[in-house]
Amino acid sequence: MKIAVVILNWNGEALLERFLPSVMECSGGADIYVVDNASTDGSVDFLKQHYPTIGIVQNTSNGGFAKGYNDGLKNIEADVFCLLNSDVEVTPNWLEPIKEAFNTLPDASIIQPKVLDLNQKDHFEYAGAAGGFIDMFGYPFCRGRIFQTIEKDEGQYDDVKEVFWATGACMFIKSDVFRKLGGFDEDYFAHQEEIDLCWRAKNAGHKVYYVGQSHVYHLGGSTLSNMNPKKTFLNFRNSLYSITKNLPRKKALPIIFVRLLLDGIAAVRFIFQLKFDHCFAILKAHLSFYVNFIKMYRKREKANFLLKYHITTSIVWSYFVHQVNNFNILVKD
Repeated sequence: MKIAVVILNWNGEALLERFLPSVMECSGGADIYVVDNASTDGSVDFLKQHYPTIGIVQNTSNGGFAKGYNDGLKNIEADVFCLLNSDVEVTPNWLEPIKEAFNTLPDASIIQPKVLDLNQKDHFEYAGAAGGFIDMFGYPFCRGRIFQTIEKDEGQYDDVKEVFWATGACMFIKSDVFRKLGGFDEDYFAHQEEIDLCWRAKNAGHKVYYVGQSHVYHLGGSTLSNMNPKKTFLNFRNSLYSITKNLPRKKALPIIFVRLLLDGIAAVRFIFQLKFDHCFAILKAHLSFYVNFIKMYRKREKANFLLKYHITTSIVWSYFVHQVNNFNILVKD
C-alpha cells in the first residue's frame, strides 16, 4: 500500500520547522509532500534547504483548504492520501494500525486516528477527537468532544469504530475514492468540507472508520482559532450547505428551516455573551447561504441518500438543556 502524507501549507514556515521532524522520523515507508498555497513567507525555500527529499507542489493561489488539496493532489500518485495539518505531531508507528485497518476492512474508504491535544496530551482535541458524528440538524460533534467540552483520554475510545465523518486535521482516504467524489467542494473554502466529503462518500456506499490504536497530537487554531468570527461564519454556512446537498429534498427543506431558527437562538446567545462579532457572523452566514442556495441545490448527488445519518435528534438540546457533555452518556440516552 503506497501512502502519501500530504501537508497543506500557507505561510506556515514556523509550523513546518516545528512539526515536520516528527513526520519525517515516524513515517517510514510513506512519501511526504507539502502542497504550498502560494505562500509569501519563506516556506518553500525552507523546505528546499532543509528537506530536499520532500515533494513540493506549488499552487498558484491560496484557494483555502478545499481547493488547495484538490489542486495539489492532482499532482500526487498513491493508493491512499493522508491529509495532515501542518500543526500535527505524529507518533512512532502511527501508520501501521491505519494500514492494517485498510487491509482488514475492505469497505473502509476513509480513516482517521485518535486526535489528542498537543498542549494537554491526556485530553482529546477539538478537531476530530475520536471520530465525528452529526445530529439530525447537521450540528457536528465527536466522540470525546461535544461543543466546547473535551473529554480526558482514559482509553474509552481505544477501538476501531465506524463513524460518520473523519477530521481534516488527519484524514486517510483512498485516492480513487477521493477522485471519484470530485474531491472537496471548493465553495466551502475551509471548515466542514471534510464532513461534506464523508457524507457524500457514505451516500455513495463507502464507510468511514476511526482507528484508536493510532494517535497524533494536534495543536489546533493555527489557521483560525475557535474564537474567530470568520470560523463561526464558515462553520454555520457550510453546515447548511451540507444539509442542502446531502439529504432528500423532502427531508432537507424542513431541517433547514429548523436550523435557521436554532442558528438564530445561537446568535441571540452570542449577544448575551457580548460576542457581537459572532452574532454578525451567523447573520452573514445565513445571507451567504441564501445567495448560494440554488447553486448548492444543483450540486445534490445523484445517489441513494443515506437516511440514517445521525445518532441523536438534537445535540443542542442534549447539551444545553439536559447537560449531556459525554459521548458515551449521549449514546446511552
